[in-house]
Amino acid sequence: MDDSAVRSDFEAFTRQHWATLMSIGAAVSGSRAEAEDLVQTALTNAYVHWRRIHRDRALAYLRRSILNANVSRWRRHRGGELTVAEPPERSVIAIATKGVDDRQTLLPLLRDLPPRQRAVLVLRYLCDLPDDEIAKTLDVSLGTVRSQAFRGLATLRSLHLATTREEVSR
Repeated sequence: MDDSAVRSDFEAFTRQHWATLMSIGAAVSGSRAEAEDLVQTALTNAYVHWRRIHRDRALAYLRRSILNANVSRWRRHRGGELTVAEPPERSVIAIATKGVDDRQTLLPLLRDLPPRQRAVLVLRYLCDLPDDEIAKTLDVSLGTVRSQAFRGLATLRSLHLATTREEVSR
């Protein structure tokens, strides 16, 4: 494949999967700006290796890259609290939480989860990946995926219950 064909193929792939990649980025970071940064970082890294990336694995490669970039961002800021300068736009929330009843509370609750739990839940429920594919994407065991999903859901339930109690007491 010559350079123009590689570029054309990459651009077509990016146009086709942009919304999906942004949904993943927004769900794991909680911010449209951070999501754009994560997706751009992943795409930049992928473009360098595009000739070697198999098309049937390209989306998985980019999902993994977005999750890794988010974990790296989290690690850099581990000493301090990560904050989002402005709440995510409603359109980002709607894209990232298709099919979720309470779209306005999901992303803030996801932000409160540890990165691995958040990644597992995003891949499982927003990307509809089976556990074995999540394990491959995150390079962890199937048991780790299941335990992180269980813990993440338990935490989300308790956070949702606390939010609901707070709203009722107002």
